[in-house]
Amino acid sequence: MAEGILLVVSAPSGCGKTTILKQVMAKVSGLDFSVSHTTRQPRVGELDGVDYHFVSKEEFLALRDQQPSGFLEWAEVHGNFYGTSRRDVEALLSVGKDVVLDIDIQGAEQVRKNADPVTIFISPPTLAELERRLRGRGTESPENLTVRLANAEKEMAAADNYRYLIINDILEQAIRDLQAIITAERRRRNTAQVNRTVPRS
Repeated sequence: MAEGILLVVSAPSGCGKTTILKQVMAKVSGLDFSVSHTTRQPRVGELDGVDYHFVSKEEFLALRDQQPSGFLEWAEVHGNFYGTSRRDVEALLSVGKDVVLDIDIQGAEQVRKNADPVTIFISPPTLAELERRLRGRGTESPENLTVRLANAEKEMAAADNYRYLIINDILEQAIRDLQAIITAERRRRNTAQVNRTVPRS
């Protein structure tokens, strides 16, 4: 059985990444979402173990320091910790599951040092459009909005470090773009698997 593909998806907060991923996960079979650990408080409607594993700071740091399991990547973002369990990801990949990591640019850089992921950056059309979307959510204080927009500008500057770039201007097109990337990478993986197993004449 071929090992699964590790897909790293990053985007500025408010860009629509979660909506895109949920739609693609519902449409594409064989994908498994890696549920991250975080110390932030759940938002309305979020469920522990589904959206995130919500833990205390003490619990997070204890998990981070476990060896050799620990976290495949971890970061502090907006005053909260986020991390991806190495053990969980490796278990899924080993049975042929394609695993999606929804992580920020700091986490993506850590994963690149430990694995060879397919990296995908989702960007808003412009910073002005991102600001409009964030304001429309109604969940950010003016101070948080300023911080998120400043971070978004830095994150968008890192898009060149990713293998693929999706511009989320029209949601349906962004969903199709991500599906196409997954299909292409699966074909690449399957071709490589065949080339390794077919004897040369």
